[in-house]
Parts: sequence; C-alpha cells; structure tokens
Amino acid sequence: MYSVITFIRLINLIKLTSSYVLSVLFHKPIHWGSPAFVSIEPTNHCNLKCPECPTGQHGLTRETGSLTLKDFERYIEQVSPQAAFLTLYFQGEPYLHKDLFRFISYARSSHIHVMSSTNGHYLTEENIRMTIESGLNKLIISLDGTDQKAYEQYRIGGSFETVVNGIREFSRIRMEMKAQNPILEIQFLVLKSNEHQIEEIKKLGNSLGADRTVLKTAQFYDLSGENPLIPGEGRWSRYRRTSGQAKTSGQADKRTSGQAETSGQADRRTDGQGYELKKPLPNRCFRMWSGCVITWDGSVVPCCYDKDADHRIGDLNTQSFQGIWRGDNYRKFRKKILNERKSVDICRNCNQWW
Repeated sequence: MYSVITFIRLINLIKLTSSYVLSVLFHKPIHWGSPAFVSIEPTNHCNLKCPECPTGQHGLTRETGSLTLKDFERYIEQVSPQAAFLTLYFQGEPYLHKDLFRFISYARSSHIHVMSSTNGHYLTEENIRMTIESGLNKLIISLDGTDQKAYEQYRIGGSFETVVNGIREFSRIRMEMKAQNPILEIQFLVLKSNEHQIEEIKKLGNSLGADRTVLKTAQFYDLSGENPLIPGEGRWSRYRRTSGQAKTSGQADKRTSGQAETSGQADRRTDGQGYELKKPLPNRCFRMWSGCVITWDGSVVPCCYDKDADHRIGDLNTQSFQGIWRGDNYRKFRKKILNERKSVDICRNCNQWW
C-alpha cells in the first residue's frame, strides 16, 4: 500500500490534512490539495435484492447504467497524479461490468492502489485469473452468514455455496499463480440473523484461505420501529433504542421534476419505539476534504452515503474535475458540514468521522 505514496502524493496528503485541521479550528472551509481517495462506480446494476440496499430494492431514482472505458480513463487522468487510492465500487456489482479488468489495469498503470468489492457470485476461474492479472490490490467479498439459512436473510437471491466455492477457488488460483495480490478480505455484515455466527465466520474465513475476515456494522434506513435484521445493542449495532418520538431516515418521495422534496433521506416522526445512532455527530468530516465518489454517469457526489446522488456537486460531462473540486458548490457543502452537519440528511445515518 505504501508503495503508491509518491512525493507528490505525500505533499498532497499533508495539504489535505493541514487544511482540514485549520477548517475544524476556525469553522471555515479552508481547502488545499486534491482528493487522495476516489471511488468510481463501474455500474449500478446488481444481481441481488438485499433488503437494506436501495439498488437491490430498486429504490434509486437515478438512471441505471454502466461506465464507459473512455470516461473512466478521462476521470483517472483528471484525478492523478495526486489520487493514491481508488475504490472501484459504489452501488451495484462490479463484476457485471465487461471492462472491470481494463479499469483496474489502467488505474494500476498510474500506480494507484485499487480495491473493489463483490457479492462473490461471479468468481469463475476465468474471472479470478483476470482479476489477479489486472493487478488489483484488494478484493472485499461479502459473506453474511456461515450457512444458506443465515446468508439469504440479507443476500436475497444469493447462494452461500457459490460464494464459498468462489473464495476457495480464488485462494487456490492465487497460490498457483504465486501472486501476493489481491489481498482477499471477507466482509461479514453483522445482523440479528447472523450475530450468533461471529466466531464461526472467523474460522470459515481461515479455512477458505482469506487473508482477513472483517466484521462490519450494518446501516438501516427505516429506524421507526422493529426491524428483524437490526442486531442487539452490543458493539455490533450502530443504533440504540429510543422511546417516544423517534427520528428516522427513510427514503424521501421525489417530485415529478426529479428533485427531492427534502433532498435524499427524509426525517419522519413516529410514536412508539425506534432507533437512533449511538455515536455523536460532530461538525466535521475528513471525507469532505480527502475524497469523493464519481457515479457511472459522471456525477461527483460527496461520499458513499449519497447513494442516490441527491447531493450532486458537479457533472464531469460538462465540467472539469478541478473545477468541481474547488468550486462554490463544494465550498458551500464543506461549510455546512463544519457548522450544521446534522442538517445534512446523508450524515444523520453515518457513524464515521474524524
């Protein structure tokens, strides 16, 4: 990972960090440098119907489609040489894109650390070999259960056996090819349906040859009442129960003009019991200084929580990246994060900050 930190990228990271610290101290959006972390969405098509995923539940109002190789190369050219880390994933299943391996190879040719994430249903021998040959640095494979019964509670339409066999085959072929990359990481989303399998998934990950198994808390959209997937209030839940009026963040209705009545996820009030985030929501977020997300059709959005691109900062079809990154829209958004972050809907269900 550290091999991608060139002198230019190191100076850029120093600029990003120092300007962020000054911004937090003075509550004023001071910004130096270019993004070090960029996510680019290959496609927002998906083969599964996960209940808390707006893509799987057809909850996205933005158009469904796939990124072209020409546009991908154009985006990489505009964010390099400062960008050091690329995530080839946002919404959708990356392995559904025919040019995924070309994307990886092109980014790696600019000495960018590239990672991607998959639900693991397309890990055929051919795809595995092409993944390794592309130079991918890290692959996250979602495996939310240690048997089909637990797994399909969330990965609706998915096959536990297919994913497990794919991981095992990936490990075997990587060893056969004497390759160190990509690092294989199993990601286990802790849910009420599988929280009793935490120790089992660690053992399973080791037996499959994964380099690491990571437990992750799940994000939920409707916090107004009981949800059979929300785990208990231990360390693996982002939420705690509330009583009386509970603030929730469900999906907002869209006007016919395409604008959100209350941009993105709307607050609702409900009597009775609900849930709220455990962590506080301070007026700061390093993500707004250090990175961004580019959707398949060229929209630049602030972070991965803006799944429907409700907070679109700019459009790479009509603007340059630097024009967007240093533009007035971004400055205003960063200012809002520094002064009234709770008013930003996508932030109210986020448990990450620095």
